[in-house]
Amino acid sequence: MTTRTATARYEGLGKNGQGQVSTQSGVLDGTQYSFDTRFEDGKGTNPEELIAAAHASCFTMALSFALAGAGFTEGTLDTKAAVTLDKDGDGFKISKSELTLTASVPGISPEQFEELANGAKAGCPISKVLNAEISLKHELR
Repeated sequence: MTTRTATARYEGLGKNGQGQVSTQSGVLDGTQYSFDTRFEDGKGTNPEELIAAAHASCFTMALSFALAGAGFTEGTLDTKAAVTLDKDGDGFKISKSELTLTASVPGISPEQFEELANGAKAGCPISKVLNAEISLKHELR
């Protein structure tokens, strides 16, 4: 079992508040977030951006391991995740995460690649935790 931690602090309330988020690894260390970074173009991060980064990296790593398990030894995988936040009654919800993958894996057939990519999409831990539509577009070069 692996446990990772992050902390968040928010000072002030609502639109006037300011927050900081930090991660156990120190990659984020007091990184600013607020209403402006979530709903406008403020400098800093926001929860949806962090989920997109987590989903893109989790899926890409899962596919990398699936390809290695299938005997492939070389390749490049580039994934973008676009996470959508929609209004949901009085609140909001993450409605979808769209993964877009560009890959180069010498010697793989398009059919095998699609099978492994779809398996990684369904099996990566971040996909499993999201209660949202998850789509995958891919291009094999």
